[in-house]
Amino acid sequence: MKIIDLSLPIDDKAFEVHHVEIERVSHKEGVRKFNRVLMGKTLKGKLQYILGKRIVKKEDLPDEEFLSLEIVHSPVHIGTHLDYSFHYGSKSEGRVSKTAEEIPLEWCYQDGVKLDVSHKKLNEVITAKDLEDVLKKINYTLKPLDIVLLRTGADKLFGGPKYFSDYPGIDISAIDYLLDRGIKIFGVDTMGIDRPYRFMLKEFLETKNAKKLYPAHFYGRTREFIHIERLANLEKLPDFGFKVNCFPVKIKCTGAAWARVVGIIDEYK
Repeated sequence: MKIIDLSLPIDDKAFEVHHVEIERVSHKEGVRKFNRVLMGKTLKGKLQYILGKRIVKKEDLPDEEFLSLEIVHSPVHIGTHLDYSFHYGSKSEGRVSKTAEEIPLEWCYQDGVKLDVSHKKLNEVITAKDLEDVLKKINYTLKPLDIVLLRTGADKLFGGPKYFSDYPGIDISAIDYLLDRGIKIFGVDTMGIDRPYRFMLKEFLETKNAKKLYPAHFYGRTREFIHIERLANLEKLPDFGFKVNCFPVKIKCTGAAWARVVGIIDEYK
């Protein structure tokens, strides 16, 4: 069995539009924080801490080191993640939208299919015909619950500004094509399923046509679907004949959740 990591990290050193911060407390500093947090729960404890009292001293610990403790301050849309209907709007298909912890887990471990659409250029859209053409080329027929991964190659731009501006989007016709065939989850190696926002915003300001803004995302109000954003390394996968594992982290009442997405290839088949 071969496991291929299809995920991008939450990285506070990478270029991001939204603020990301990872607070890292060293092993040496950990004992100080442990005391400050524990004693800070009462006014008496706070005063005692300020005056120098400690419940645990560094000398009490092996190598004078405490446990590591990292605190991540990040939107759920940073790093590889799954989006569900609550992200797209308060309602989907006329019903209250579902949040990420409601994603059915049985949908998250299924046969995978990679469709290479890397010929699509910046600001273009991936259409139903594009998907149909690739499926004919690889001689594969989609079946219900397949997890479809669209490879553009944009993951290679991660870490810099071009990751947010140089990639194609997905046309609504492509989403319909997948949903009509029983697909519940599809994924992209771009930062989003719509075209780069600088193009959408420019067109909206020029035309005042609201349909120019995030049409693929807002389509989730009309038809319910789940998609994965910020995949990576899709070129390492075969076209089909592998499994995808994309179980989301269980975060309450959010429109998205991080996932360590992997492709699993059975080399002994």
